[in-house]
Amino acid sequence: MNAANFLSIPASLFPDQEILVFEKIRLTYGRCLDRVRRLGAALSGLGLGRGDRIAVLQTNSHQYIEAFYATATIGAVFVPLNYRAKLAELDHMVTAAGAKALFVGERYLDTVRQLRPRLQCVQRYVGFERPCEGFLGYEDLILAAAPAEEEVAIDEDDTAILMYTSGTTALPKGVMLTHGDFTVYVCGTVEMADGTPRGAALLCAPLYHIAAAANMMTTFFGGRRLVIMRQFEAQQWLDIVERERVTHAFVVPTMLKQLLDQPDVTSRDLRSLEVLAYGGAAMPFGVVRQAIDTFPPTVGFVNAFGQTETTSTVAILGPEDHRLTGSPEEIEQKLRRLQSIGRPLPDVEMKVCDEEGCELPPGQVGELAVRTPRVMKGYATGEGASSALRDGWLLTRDMGWIDDGGYVFLAGRRDDMIIRGGENIAPAEVEAVIQTHPAVEDVVVIGLPDVDWGQKVAAVVVPRAGSRVAADELIEYCRQRIASFKKPDVIHFADVLPRNDLGKVLRRELRAKFDAA
Repeated sequence: MNAANFLSIPASLFPDQEILVFEKIRLTYGRCLDRVRRLGAALSGLGLGRGDRIAVLQTNSHQYIEAFYATATIGAVFVPLNYRAKLAELDHMVTAAGAKALFVGERYLDTVRQLRPRLQCVQRYVGFERPCEGFLGYEDLILAAAPAEEEVAIDEDDTAILMYTSGTTALPKGVMLTHGDFTVYVCGTVEMADGTPRGAALLCAPLYHIAAAANMMTTFFGGRRLVIMRQFEAQQWLDIVERERVTHAFVVPTMLKQLLDQPDVTSRDLRSLEVLAYGGAAMPFGVVRQAIDTFPPTVGFVNAFGQTETTSTVAILGPEDHRLTGSPEEIEQKLRRLQSIGRPLPDVEMKVCDEEGCELPPGQVGELAVRTPRVMKGYATGEGASSALRDGWLLTRDMGWIDDGGYVFLAGRRDDMIIRGGENIAPAEVEAVIQTHPAVEDVVVIGLPDVDWGQKVAAVVVPRAGSRVAADELIEYCRQRIASFKKPDVIHFADVLPRNDLGKVLRRELRAKFDAA
């Protein structure tokens, strides 16, 4: 199944159903499909076709989504680029992909002009907002072309999207995700549109992130109106939920924290929200607790955990796990499992392995491995694929453990494990304890070099507004709750933790800072 069918099949059945809203633009299935097929024909007229790579550098918009479906229509490969990337990273991504065409938003024209002499692979440049010197006009291409009749034939194993990882520790790697990968995920997640209203989904995560791309496809195929934010802004998010009666939304931890910080959040009418999913990075325990208390009780929270390499979500902690009701024992268990990523989806197997690849029993920490029909085809340049894929299993580089109920808990990235005097210490375990202190807003635990022990445990703590806590007090707090060798040796206080745009803490940046100190 061609990924373009997620639009074309429901559009052929319900052409008059409204499916997309972006600022003042509202499109039906039929109008969206017409624009997509005209753009696809225009791309073919430019000499682009099956297997060619088409890159996009732009914030979210209806045109961005049209560009994806048009690319899939002609069997080409879509390459969404992180618009926050530095010049060297953009050069790497475009060149490694071998992109033949590059669609560019107005605010990134100067960036691309600087890069253009290096981008020998790019043959065509297209400006989303307008034509200009050296750039074709996006709307001009659509207006001048007759619509393509249908999608080109593809193989399930053909790459649909070449999506780059977030690159918090090195240059981003291009993950090849196939039409078959997305077919398995979309068809296994939603029922196809039937012409009835199915609510509205708010897309505020950037479309270069796998969660946003998957959201775009499932929403179109499932017949739920897609409301697009150019970029996340907390007050605008609240406005849109009220105005468009949004029923489903996905946020990353930093977004949820910003929403909770809005002084009027409790007075907003958010009763239309049925599902508020979160993911992309570890959610601080205090933030999700505050969200449960702040949002209407009818909101179903979902922790959606996945990776680019697994074509989005592989495990979820569902709404029932977030409802803190029942006996004291049941509530205690729910609070404990609220710090987990939930259980695997039906098409996913997960296990915990030791360094030799042997499966570990429940409760023991090791590397999480995932097996699913939608694991990536590989990396674009082949780098790291042999070490990541083993006998059909993807080694995620996430450390964790599984409890007796099948709930999966994360213990940090494999490279983040702290080895102190020969003992392995999972940063997430220490962070979970510190986060329960009432004076702590946020925390990250890292390992620093130590002459005597190899590494020492350091915690970087953001105090809660209006609270004071001493380093010795936090160290003693930990000593009373976890094994003594795991407690922090040193506490640093900070106003904020450095994070990337998805909310992941930049541990490498912190380690470099404190190593130098």
